[in-house]
Amino acid sequence: MKTTYREAARAALREALQGDPRVFLMGEDVGRYGGSYAVSHGLLEEFGPDRVRDTPLSESAFLGAGIGAALGGMRPIVEIMTVNFSLLALDQVVNNAATLRHMSGGQLSVPLVVRMATGGGRQLAAQHSHSLEGWYAHIPGIRVLAPATVADVRTMLGAALREPDPVFIFEHALLYPMEGEVDEHPGPADIRHAAVRRPGRDLSLISFGGSLPKIIEAADRLATDGISAEVIDLRSLRPLDIATVTASVERTHRALVVDEAWRTGSFAAEVSAQIMERCFYQLDAPVARVCSAEVPMPYAGHLEYAALPQTDGIVQTAREMCGRG
Repeated sequence: MKTTYREAARAALREALQGDPRVFLMGEDVGRYGGSYAVSHGLLEEFGPDRVRDTPLSESAFLGAGIGAALGGMRPIVEIMTVNFSLLALDQVVNNAATLRHMSGGQLSVPLVVRMATGGGRQLAAQHSHSLEGWYAHIPGIRVLAPATVADVRTMLGAALREPDPVFIFEHALLYPMEGEVDEHPGPADIRHAAVRRPGRDLSLISFGGSLPKIIEAADRLATDGISAEVIDLRSLRPLDIATVTASVERTHRALVVDEAWRTGSFAAEVSAQIMERCFYQLDAPVARVCSAEVPMPYAGHLEYAALPQTDGIVQTAREMCGRG
């Protein structure tokens, strides 16, 4: 069945609300407005205001309320409008959601799911275009997911709701209109392993979320040059399935990591370091990275385009790594 990323995310929310009376959705404009990206459109009318709750504009307050509800036995899904705004709730994440199991000696769990839009490319300037998944992947005690396909966004929410600890799901906003195939009755999602989206022998292209379509396009273009690129979709950033990554690098002997975050301290840096630690003697070239320019995201379309990783830059870097530059 063909559907959009947005519709698949909505179907996942509907299924969760239908399947468990403990599940409820809360966040800014998720109810009457239908969600800032229309993901929750129609759910208020279907499930009512107790299950689909509009909140005040206070991320710290409503994420804290979600933590409390999870501690009390509910299964809250908290939507934060954009990753930038989540920084206002970072204290709740680092000092409460991520730590309560550890600090209670295992007596407490926080079965909380947090969804948020991430990424640039929409001309929303420097306060609405961040890619901070790597910041969250730095935090022990939470799971971090980045669904890059329609099938993954359809199934990952249900799997996340079955986890005993907090799960953060990052949905790249440019993916919402993307179309893809999903099973009419999908089975349980795998939220523990990376996926090999395309096999190859000369180079491993590694990324997640909104950058996956770019590296798939890059692999298509490289194939016309006789370069066979393997495409790895990380899917889970914490914990990171480094075994799938290293198995790919051991096959191709080159690795290029693409990350929409700034280069310094990026998640790409973590992946690169782990590859170097585990595969140093298998590499035929240093691990390379393509990341965003280290500037506040520009508003002007041509400048934003220049600041973000693009397929041309990925292809050029890959060609140079393979001696075709």
